[in-house]
Amino acid sequence: MKRRDFLKSVSGLAAGAVLPAAPGVISSAKADARSETLLIVSEGGPNNLDIHGVGTNVPGYEVSWNCYDRLISHEMKSGPGGVPYYDRDKFKGELADDMKIDDMSVTFKLKKNAKFHDGTPVTAKDVKWSLDRAVSVGGFPTFQMSAGSLTKPEQFVVVDDYTVRVDFLKKDRLTIPDLAVIVPCVVNSELVKKNASEKDPWGLEYTKQQTAGSGAYKVTKWTAGTEVVMERNEDWVGGPLPKIKRVIWRMVPQAGNRRALLERGDADISYELPFKDFQEMKANGKLNVVSLPFSNGIQYIGMNVTKPPFDNPKVRQAMAYAMPYQKIMDAVLFGLGNPMFGAAKDKATEVAWPQATQYFTDMEKAKALLAEAGYASGFETTISFDLNFAGVNEPLCVLVQESLAQLGIKATINKVPGANWRTELNKKEMPLFTNVFSGWLDYPEYFFYWCYHGNNSVFNTMSYKSAEMDKLIDGARTAAATGDKSAYDADVKGFVDLAFAEVPRIPLYQPFVNVAMQKNISGYQYWFHRRLDYRAMAKG
Repeated sequence: MKRRDFLKSVSGLAAGAVLPAAPGVISSAKADARSETLLIVSEGGPNNLDIHGVGTNVPGYEVSWNCYDRLISHEMKSGPGGVPYYDRDKFKGELADDMKIDDMSVTFKLKKNAKFHDGTPVTAKDVKWSLDRAVSVGGFPTFQMSAGSLTKPEQFVVVDDYTVRVDFLKKDRLTIPDLAVIVPCVVNSELVKKNASEKDPWGLEYTKQQTAGSGAYKVTKWTAGTEVVMERNEDWVGGPLPKIKRVIWRMVPQAGNRRALLERGDADISYELPFKDFQEMKANGKLNVVSLPFSNGIQYIGMNVTKPPFDNPKVRQAMAYAMPYQKIMDAVLFGLGNPMFGAAKDKATEVAWPQATQYFTDMEKAKALLAEAGYASGFETTISFDLNFAGVNEPLCVLVQESLAQLGIKATINKVPGANWRTELNKKEMPLFTNVFSGWLDYPEYFFYWCYHGNNSVFNTMSYKSAEMDKLIDGARTAAATGDKSAYDADVKGFVDLAFAEVPRIPLYQPFVNVAMQKNISGYQYWFHRRLDYRAMAKG
């Protein structure tokens, strides 16, 4: 179905159009096909099918997770409300049959029956080439690998055809967890090398358009901005063969249309709906709605600290007192989030993340701080957001815009298309913006390494640099690796306090993942990447 035809049909549903009655008898073949097909509707879709690609967006992670294998993955445990939740501290093999951790290395024995989607065997050479690629392509993937002290191709050693060793540069408690995230996925090296070039040695242009993995699913059709179709890999050995044979993932820009498709039973799953819709759907009880806090995650207002006026800490503190926190909680989230503001003055800093700041809405304090900074009359700026998540970001930015206007700050809203958002973040030119960061590894020092360290990763969106901050983050990582609890606790409290004092970004709330699905859908699991894992899902 062409996109415009699909959208027309959806618009008809939303308008309450009467559909022809279903035939009295549905063939068993059609019923089986429907029971084995998962239809997902969301606002935005992937801009790249390869997690190693330049500027791959969050929906792209979902494709990579389901279509590529890693050496290891996580075990599951029971999470909030009994929902299956990944276990941060327990691992299991995916392509690896066995994992042996030594003092300064880890050795993996590969499953000998693992095959790529084109039927070629997965070997240790493919694993090495893939890990070499991850630490070499630059940008997000390479920084992600460095978060676990995985930085050099020499660390990845082929022992024999089905054995690979990863050597540690130093002791780092994040190394093993970092091998279980999306980035160190294993790619069909011979296939990609055939489609690489001198200008593109890692074949990123090829894998942008098609999958080249060994995972449970493979992309059979992708129309950017419209639809992704994935079929089950019948030869998958990374886990039990999934019950779902086919995934159809459609991009439906209008939230009302997505809700209509769900409520009429024409779609199986949706997320990225307005929070009001989720609360209403919870109340009417016709669908299952899951709401879980992002692990290690914050929605925040970021400020570019390299350019006036946000290079002035007093301006940033004024902004923190000007945020309409409770209005955002009530009018945008409808309570589906944990507040990250208004902590009591006498509350001690915790060895934990996320935790609330002591900032709260106080326009008089904000005015006084702006005057001290030399901006008593306010200033002009732009506030930017990712259109892929407009349902939350747009009303949030409107509320912030209204609040800042009371201080004479004229903030023009800049709506950035989802496909361009990561690229714009990378440029580090937006003066004021809202974004979410959720750390894949659930440790405070991991979050801060990404977001506040002077290495200036893509997610240090404020271009914040502080020698004191770097020392505290690096100290916490070292203390975690050596088991020095008192040093670790002191460093974590230190970097949290510094972040709140200098406030290059203003924490607003810990978001919830909200997913609505038909009652006959089972097997939903919460993962650190917050995207759907089709492999455990089934339809009753």
